[in-house]
Amino acid sequence: MIYPKRIICLTEETTELLYLLQEQSRIVGISVYTVRPSIAIQEKTKVSSFISGNIKKIKSLKPDLIIGFSDIQAQLAHDLIKEGLNVLVTNQRSIEEIFETMYLIGSIVGRSKETLLLIDTWKQTLDGISRKAKTRNYKPKVFFQEWDEPIITAIQWVSELIQICGGEEIHSNKADKSLAKDRIVSKDFIADKNPDLIIGSWCGKPVDFNWIQQVEEWKQTTAVRKNKLYEIDSSIILQPGPALFLEGVQKLNSILEENVS
Repeated sequence: MIYPKRIICLTEETTELLYLLQEQSRIVGISVYTVRPSIAIQEKTKVSSFISGNIKKIKSLKPDLIIGFSDIQAQLAHDLIKEGLNVLVTNQRSIEEIFETMYLIGSIVGRSKETLLLIDTWKQTLDGISRKAKTRNYKPKVFFQEWDEPIITAIQWVSELIQICGGEEIHSNKADKSLAKDRIVSKDFIADKNPDLIIGSWCGKPVDFNWIQQVEEWKQTTAVRKNKLYEIDSSIILQPGPALFLEGVQKLNSILEENVS
């Protein structure tokens, strides 16, 4: 079989997966936002942000495959394709789709069996967390906030993880919306749901807890009154890759466990 030898990863999760599969030698370019694994930052050429890239630098690396993620990278993918480059952009949203995408990428580099082993391990972790959560009588109502202005609720895989960890996700009716603009809610909507916990993960900036506490509509919610406000680093919860299962779900689960004990 002939596999791609020079891959550019426009997002971190692909880089992390290829390192886990011992296929990092194929990577010739990465995103400037890559933090996992830390060695990639030292070893690999940075060629893109999230929505834009250095086309000239990318072409100079002579990639035979460029891998991106989400509709947000549509314009960048378009520009690269116009340059005659091979581009694969996935748009996974659910946990199952994340696993399917991982398997696709693993197969592309000839590591399908190894990828399946990783996926099976992570599925077992989720099953264990779910079984334990189902023994609890109390399910905290959770508002997971991805952005402040406008207020954006959890992407589908986060919504699914909240339920796996034993929480009641208050905006689950929005979770299957692929685009962020379709997951915008009002302050009144959150107030009416009266969450027990507010978990923030604002992609690209730290959560402003003071801002949350000063939202007039939220001052009487259980979460604000009891100061049940939390933050999860976006690098481990809002990226559809290994970090989600190695750290993100554990962090989320610890928050839920803390509030049912």
